[in-house]
Amino acid sequence: MPLFHADFSFSRGACHRSRRSFTIKTPLQLTIEKLVYGGDGLARLPADAHGPGKTVFLPFVLPGEKVEAELLEDKRSFARGRAEKLLQVSPQRVAPPCPCFQRCGGCHYQHANYEHQLEIKAAILKENLRRLAKIELDAELQIHASPPWNYRNRTRLKVQTAPEFALGYYKFNSHDLLPVEQCPISSPLINRAITALWQLGRSGRIANQVQEIEVFADSADARLLVELCCAPDVVRASAIQLAEEVKSALPEAAGVVVFTSLLATHSPAEPREVAAAGERELTYKVGSQSYRVSAGAFFQANRHLTEELVKIVAGSASGGTALDLYAGGGLFSTALAKSFAQVVAVEPSPISFSDLSYNSFGNVKTVRVTTEQFLKNHAAGLKPDLLVVDPPRTGLRESVVCELARLSSPRLTYVSCDPATLSRDLAGLLAAGYRIEQAHLVDLFPQTFHLESVFQLAR
Repeated sequence: MPLFHADFSFSRGACHRSRRSFTIKTPLQLTIEKLVYGGDGLARLPADAHGPGKTVFLPFVLPGEKVEAELLEDKRSFARGRAEKLLQVSPQRVAPPCPCFQRCGGCHYQHANYEHQLEIKAAILKENLRRLAKIELDAELQIHASPPWNYRNRTRLKVQTAPEFALGYYKFNSHDLLPVEQCPISSPLINRAITALWQLGRSGRIANQVQEIEVFADSADARLLVELCCAPDVVRASAIQLAEEVKSALPEAAGVVVFTSLLATHSPAEPREVAAAGERELTYKVGSQSYRVSAGAFFQANRHLTEELVKIVAGSASGGTALDLYAGGGLFSTALAKSFAQVVAVEPSPISFSDLSYNSFGNVKTVRVTTEQFLKNHAAGLKPDLLVVDPPRTGLRESVVCELARLSSPRLTYVSCDPATLSRDLAGLLAAGYRIEQAHLVDLFPQTFHLESVFQLAR
């Protein structure tokens, strides 16, 4: 069975990143042992006199499949390849619905049915805990599934204006643009916006200074907030005209804001606003609570599971004081304020901190510093009944783990978007006297290798 594969942006039989390039004249037959974090399948070259065969990583395969493969990259301890033909097909394999799959860098698992995607992610999470932290989960891993399609409330599109207009995402393993006119994991409203942006671009009304367009939809999928990232030399008058053009082309747009850069997730760095048309924020409802989300601010991207995530983190917790670190716009601290006498919410980003202050109840104390600065300079005498940490992909620093242990909170909830840094941090927290009480896999990103998890710890 032939296997359609991606444009890897390197030549057949060699790779520009390779330490040693070569050509395999006879295709190798490999068996996929498992999938690893990042989306690749793991197989092994045949053993030789020097010991067990080298590990080979291949994308777009499934556990148990046998493939005819070509090696593309050879390093000292592992190799990379691609499957040219499926010799034994997994019963969990399905036809991917998106014509861009394997060429677009956004999705990794569309070739697996959704139930199997959840099994893969659960296995990857458990293996990371076992391998990196020597943790065997005693608690049951509770899995929270999402509708597998049209779930994203936010998408960021790359823009090309010359030699002709194009809008899309990076190609797989590349920084080359792949034109995309529909995205099946984005919400219906976002897809209508993508269509309108293509029409606007083809008519020549998107200026050549535009580099990226980010579209954010509200919880009802009825209103949009649009962010345009432009080159640093964009002229304010041109930016104003551009914002008005885009807003007029998108009837559902509450506002369009032009920046010279877009905000990185959880980063204290800020984009510089150049111009705006309409509103600079959107109201996003989670359960019974409404949140202001400003242009440039971080917010969870799954429109179906955000309420579930809040319930897992804050639903059954109560007490005197809760400490919400990496608080963002207050998604968790606002919910915690309903069942705690006081909440201390820490967030360094000026844009997110403004939303946090706006969204917070009177019993929420907001502090605009980094988590490290807060624990070092502001936490003396604080005795929280609950700690909530939702760090970026890099996880907690060792110093943060040590400071959290010193606070001696009876309960700690860790929200993670990376199983490797989670495993590292959990090892430190368990060594400090915590134990895992509940473990949740919250699938905020179907069709991709990304996984969100929530671990509830107790002393």
